[in-house]
Amino acid sequence: MISFRSAVGALYVAVALVLTLLIAVPQVRLYRDEQPRADIVGQLRFLRSELGSGLGEEMQAMFPEGYFFSYALYGLAWTDIARGDTTYRDEALREARWALARLESPAGKAIFDDSLRPAHGVFYVGWSSRLRGAVIELAGPDAPETVRFVADCAALAAAFDTEGPFLEAYPGQAWPVDSVVAVAALSLHDRIAGPPRFGTVIAEWSKSARTRLDPATGLLPHRAKPVTEGARGSSQSVIQRFLPEIDTEWAQEQYRAFRGSFVDIPLGLPGVREYPRGRNGTGDVDSGPLILGVSASATVVAIGAARVHGDRALAGPLTGLGEGLGVPVGAGDTKRYAFGLLPVGDAFLAWSFAAPSTAAPSYPPVVRWWWRMPWHVLALTIVAVLLLPAIRVVIRKPRRAGIRGSDPGRRSRGSYSVATRGRRAGAGRPRTRSAAAAHGNHDGPASALSPGDNR
Repeated sequence: MISFRSAVGALYVAVALVLTLLIAVPQVRLYRDEQPRADIVGQLRFLRSELGSGLGEEMQAMFPEGYFFSYALYGLAWTDIARGDTTYRDEALREARWALARLESPAGKAIFDDSLRPAHGVFYVGWSSRLRGAVIELAGPDAPETVRFVADCAALAAAFDTEGPFLEAYPGQAWPVDSVVAVAALSLHDRIAGPPRFGTVIAEWSKSARTRLDPATGLLPHRAKPVTEGARGSSQSVIQRFLPEIDTEWAQEQYRAFRGSFVDIPLGLPGVREYPRGRNGTGDVDSGPLILGVSASATVVAIGAARVHGDRALAGPLTGLGEGLGVPVGAGDTKRYAFGLLPVGDAFLAWSFAAPSTAAPSYPPVVRWWWRMPWHVLALTIVAVLLLPAIRVVIRKPRRAGIRGSDPGRRSRGSYSVATRGRRAGAGRPRTRSAAAAHGNHDGPASALSPGDNR
């Protein structure tokens, strides 16, 4: 019967091996700089299940556009997947239309004011139009969504004509990033939905927006109303994702400025700062919590921005970082990150991973070639601490087994040596009076014998 001590030792060895595996796998995943399409689809299938179980409502309780983003990013990711692989076209159309229907529902419009221009504000109309246009791009210009798409784009164009480059998302509040998404929808319209009609509006918007850049960074500001706030990473990551759809040349200029001001490598790991170098601030609902100035949401969205700009020097390490430290878990045909505890994070990741990668002039490296090495050393140290006691347990077992398998009558070393040496010494000596006398044995009858009595 196995002893309690042996059982505990075996359990420790098993746990140590499992933990070693869990530590080793992320070290390998750090080298994955491209996400397989099947993995992204697995993420989307996980999200579909979560959305069907009330994810949108849960996320709405966490931040203002939680419901909207949960569905909008899910739909946009599916359309990007199908653009890269037409075998997913039917599934992508079905899922993107399902997501679009949720955006058009009362729950999707609940927080947006229909008195704004355009109705429900630029955030709602811009993002929903961009998704609707992506559906039409897959389905063709005769898709039933075309009529609504054209009407909403016309409403956006009219608002830009009269209200300026940065439209309101909520009464008295405007974020330039929302207008960038809306203008991208206008540009998409002119590519897929009949003869171009918004070229002048797009050109005027670009001209006006360039006069309102953040003087500290040369980038579009984070907020335009009620006060102007300088560029921030959480909005810049989205801006850099959509700006190439509007003006390719200007987008390259803006992206290089973004890269220089916001991409950082704290602790040797690549990330995107929420505030530009030389400026500090705290996290908020837009950025989430900051770690050494880095915003996780900005970093995730920057993967997609880097991909559309052809910046493999940034997209690759960020993808590897997400795979290595994001705790990806696969189950069946689904995949989730961080054990699926924050599914809206999976929505942003899937949308970023699905972004089409373009060819572009090479960008300088963001990280050193050895950027993964400190994390390997840390992992090896932890593994060594875990496995050393386990190795001792494994080595000790054969040694103990050898002792148990010896002569059961054998005494301990101390008793054996004393008794045995005594017997051997006595057996080799003559039993005579002289011998006894030599050893000082003068007691007993033998001491009374005369020398002649020894026969």
